[in-house]
Amino acid sequence: MNRSGTLVPHRCVAIGGHGPEDVVADARGRVITGVEDGRILRLDHLADPDHVRVTVLAETGGRPLGLELLGDDTLLVCDADRGLLRVDLTDGTVRILADSAAGEPLRFASNVVALSDGSVYFTVSSRRYPLDQWIGEIAEHTGTGRLLRLAPGSETPEVVLEGLQFANGLAASADESFLVVAETGACRLTRYWLTGPKAGRGEPFVEHLPGMPDNIWRGAPDGPLWVALAGPRIPPLDLLHRAAPGVRRTAARIAVRAPFRPAAAIGVLAVDDTGATVHHLTGRSPGFRMVTSVCEAAGHLVLGSVHERGIALCEPPAPK
Repeated sequence: MNRSGTLVPHRCVAIGGHGPEDVVADARGRVITGVEDGRILRLDHLADPDHVRVTVLAETGGRPLGLELLGDDTLLVCDADRGLLRVDLTDGTVRILADSAAGEPLRFASNVVALSDGSVYFTVSSRRYPLDQWIGEIAEHTGTGRLLRLAPGSETPEVVLEGLQFANGLAASADESFLVVAETGACRLTRYWLTGPKAGRGEPFVEHLPGMPDNIWRGAPDGPLWVALAGPRIPPLDLLHRAAPGVRRTAARIAVRAPFRPAAAIGVLAVDDTGATVHHLTGRSPGFRMVTSVCEAAGHLVLGSVHERGIALCEPPAPK
């Protein structure tokens, strides 16, 4: 069932840090996020937004992006500077799980998911551009994004899928038969099969998205996959992606030097495990731009943004 609706932040909550790129919710309705200066924060009392409490749980020493909670006490972190990390939320201890792959340093690790067998999968958005030049990867359309797997007990991740256009958000199907990868630069979701006759292969899952997908979040196992749309589709960008490599490289050099201001259009999408759209919520919000993550907590849809200094709270859509 396709349910379109309006996405309107009814409150923005300052968190004392810039760029809460990913937001995830724990079992108690608290939100965990990471900010630009390396801190991992927990936001309590979202049900009463006037009294939200912000607690510093850890400092990664880098730039945390995608997060995956393991219970209430452990957090996996994709750090754009340091690689794949494991954080103990009780004492703030940070351990590096992997900082290289296929003989090169891990840069721009983006999002992570842990499976029931102990394996950890995570994405790398670009092997050419760092986080602070992410727009160059979008413009040049290099296709250097990767999906990697860290086996239980291993310290060396293996590349299982490459050639992805800005590999970003990541989530597992309810039965863990496949993973869903957001390809921001291609405006699509890609499926990577874990089991069955197609195991080890990737294929389109949802194409021609109405915006550029970023982080993906799943709450209840039987709930939908919530996909943040970091920006609307841009027809001139689609045209640029069909241009010659030299033209794209020139455009990328210009893009990384030009001031960037996100569009005021915001959006999120929810899809089920067949790829059908359950919810598509859009709106315009000059006060909160570039939605890079979304989760449900304390009766709200919670939006994160790599661009803003806080989170936004929205009314959730009516259930199916």
